[in-house]
Amino acid sequence: MSDGPEQAGFDPREFLRTLSTRPGVYRMLDARGDVLYVGKARNLRRRVASYFGRKGLDAKTQALLHAVAHIEVTVTATEQEALLLEYNLIKEHRPRFNVVLRDDKSYPYIRVTTRHPFPRFEFHRGSRGGGERFIGPFPDAGAVRHVLQQLQKLFRLRNCTDIFFANRSRPCLQYQIGRCSGPCVGLISETEYRRDVDDAIRFVEGQDQAVVAELVARMERCADEMEFERAARYRDQIADLRRVQEQQIVSATDATDTDAVAMARQEGQCAVALLMIRAGRVLGCRVFFPRNAADTAEDEVLNAFLVQHYLAHVAPAEILIRGSVADAAVLEQALAEFARHPVALRQRVRGTRRRWVDMALTNARQAAASRAAATATLAEQFAELARSLQLSTSPERIECFDISHTQGGETVASCVVYRVSGPQKGEYRRFNVRDVEPGDDYAAIGQAVRRRYARVASGELAPPDLVLIDGGRGQLSRAAEVLGELGLTSLPLVAVAKGAGRRPGTERLYRHGQDRPLGLEPGSPGLRLVQQIRDEAHRFAITGHRAQRSRARSGSALESIPGLGPKRRKALLQHFGGLQGVARAGVADLERVAGISRSLAERVYGEFHDTVASEG
Repeated sequence: MSDGPEQAGFDPREFLRTLSTRPGVYRMLDARGDVLYVGKARNLRRRVASYFGRKGLDAKTQALLHAVAHIEVTVTATEQEALLLEYNLIKEHRPRFNVVLRDDKSYPYIRVTTRHPFPRFEFHRGSRGGGERFIGPFPDAGAVRHVLQQLQKLFRLRNCTDIFFANRSRPCLQYQIGRCSGPCVGLISETEYRRDVDDAIRFVEGQDQAVVAELVARMERCADEMEFERAARYRDQIADLRRVQEQQIVSATDATDTDAVAMARQEGQCAVALLMIRAGRVLGCRVFFPRNAADTAEDEVLNAFLVQHYLAHVAPAEILIRGSVADAAVLEQALAEFARHPVALRQRVRGTRRRWVDMALTNARQAAASRAAATATLAEQFAELARSLQLSTSPERIECFDISHTQGGETVASCVVYRVSGPQKGEYRRFNVRDVEPGDDYAAIGQAVRRRYARVASGELAPPDLVLIDGGRGQLSRAAEVLGELGLTSLPLVAVAKGAGRRPGTERLYRHGQDRPLGLEPGSPGLRLVQQIRDEAHRFAITGHRAQRSRARSGSALESIPGLGPKRRKALLQHFGGLQGVARAGVADLERVAGISRSLAERVYGEFHDTVASEG
């Protein structure tokens, strides 16, 4: 029996005597009450007992048991309820011994603006509602854009915004090159355009044979009616559609929506590839890198992926798996309930489905190999940086701060986190700097460092191994002063100052407590790592600053105008598509918006042009 839990004051024997044999979820906690691991069980007593009294435990399980100070359980009525509770607890606590899926990015869709007389097909990521039509999901943005390009070419659908569409007086270049039918200037009727929209939707949803058959019938009717130009256009459209079919159709005999899932390991890196097949077409592949998967059994990794991914994203009718999954029937039932349609997990397949699984495996192997190579390069850079900075050990976690503002306004500080595995974007933080003099970068850095490391000083967060500050000696001194006040003087602290002409490769690095800059050769692996982290901190800071500035401008520019209340501001922004459209509009254009009088239009115009103008 492992001595870890008993050393922490936890007696497994006594605990197991009181444990239920019903289904449920168990949570292993450390001495501070943090959740280390969450698991589900058909029989709680039997599952928890399997951790104790057993020899030959792997290193990961031994480390887990050594840290356990307490175990909490929740009894459920069914194993399916236990699975759902396990998913929610992992999502909430993200325990450090669980396999955790870190990619929470939503899938992109194609949105069809069906409420418009001449609908537009456009890229969409986010919530789906508002009475529009959504097609998808797609594995990535590239797949969506590829389909949109095909639809525009095949069906001559408009891709312009509604504001652009409403203000055209003659056809644009897209019409001239045969990519649009010119609905903005009445060159196609609403009925005909809607028919093209319906054809495009059916084509994307896999009914392309029916679309081609209907186009053939239209071509023949036009030929019979001596409308040879229209017949020729249908002939060319049919030829284009058939070329696309030849390139894309993988299995025309089975239009079941399917995902193929496979995992691979390479030099400590674990990748799970998900190949998406919709209506017989392979749309693309998305790769995930679950946390804590390197030393975990393959079936446990696959089970964790399926639960966490498909209880966050609706599963297709069929999921093909390379490998085995425990309790497949329970998982099928849970996924089907969430998706509101039957879901089948298939672990042994042949024919076309086997080729899809092999394709997913190839992508997983390639992704794991690429990540392993990148990680090896990063490890070399971390080790070289440690030597250059005279650190006792190679850092495992580096945090970097930067400040962004415009003339002191809307100041935002960023903190980015890097490990040997790469950037940890889920741990990035931004700080809206408040109550400092505009343009006082020293005070801004001090505030950001204090807010970040107050939690480290209190024991809530683990300290980094190296802290980088984008700036010179002034910023370095202020950051060191704050760390001293927090009692964190042992944290290695380095400033990254811009060199001559602000050229990359000429940066000077100053370590707190040393007068002279550190000697990192231009182009050295350590300096390249510092540049990469510093640039990422700058990108993250300036992105946040721009968002702050945009919100401030969109609010203050219109809110300061007398007589322009919330409803009229909203009407203006909706009519012109945003603040920039309002700023470009003339008085007469502004006056056309409901609720905007002539005098109010002149005040709005004057806000953006520093004068009150009058238009005929």
